[in-house]
Amino acid sequence: MGQVALPELKRAGYAGGISTACLAAGGTLGILIPPSVVLVIYAILTEQNIAKLFLAAFVPGILAAVGYMIVIAIYARLKPHEVGSMAPMPMKDRWIATVKVWPVMVIFIAVVGGIYTGLFTPTEGAAIGAFGTGLSAWFSGGLNRKTLLGAVLGTAIATGMIFMIVLGAGLYNTFLALSQLPQEAASMVSGWGVSPILVLIAILLLYVILGCFMDSLSMILLTIPVFFPIVTALDFGLPPEEFAIWFGILVLIVVEVGLITPPVGMNLFVINSMARDTPITQTYRAILPFVTSDFIRTAILVAFPGITLFVLRL
Repeated sequence: MGQVALPELKRAGYAGGISTACLAAGGTLGILIPPSVVLVIYAILTEQNIAKLFLAAFVPGILAAVGYMIVIAIYARLKPHEVGSMAPMPMKDRWIATVKVWPVMVIFIAVVGGIYTGLFTPTEGAAIGAFGTGLSAWFSGGLNRKTLLGAVLGTAIATGMIFMIVLGAGLYNTFLALSQLPQEAASMVSGWGVSPILVLIAILLLYVILGCFMDSLSMILLTIPVFFPIVTALDFGLPPEEFAIWFGILVLIVVEVGLITPPVGMNLFVINSMARDTPITQTYRAILPFVTSDFIRTAILVAFPGITLFVLRL
């Protein structure tokens, strides 16, 4: 996305800092907005319903997007010299552009809608999405022997990487089960008599710090087997299933915040490596309003679990 969007932002007259910060922050939404690989892994580790997790992630994901929009709107008014100015696209051209991407919209609606309405499982939805995308690419002339081989090879590499991580996590979980470390930690924390909400806040802050150094998938695989038994042993006034879903969404949110938190947020360095002419300090300054928006959103979702669970309860 950075390779596509950065040149367009530069052509439109946007400053380097707000361009890289916007892309770094927007890049974190993929972790939360369904369908999310990290959510699936969390569901497997905690034995939760994947479709319910997807459903619960929608409202926090939309809140994140709205929060970023508000940040950009305020930034543009405070620093108008750093944002671009272009003539509005005529409505006719907008409809033409929309029609060109209709297959993507149809596939997305079919996959996500099918999962939420119960027509098929997330795994079956993935198969339908892959088939629909392949069919669309074939009709548009983009799918041939070379691109198909590249897609298969890319999928095999990504899948192999994920399964190697899962295999390592499986060995790690076996060690934890044999050592009884999570259970001992849960008993120890329960014996402290500390407020459950303080324990939750401490874990979330630790995730923010870890997110600066680690990718989200590795972090979830390594920490959830330890932290989940600790928090489930505490009383948050929620049924076990609702708490597990609420906690999972909170964890994913703070993991994404860590990816854009200076000075070592991983997304910041990835995006900045594409914008060679933008000093990293400019990206740091521009990303702070987005991080502030994320912390406000996290505090609201911690204080009011019903916001996360609202759609699920419906």
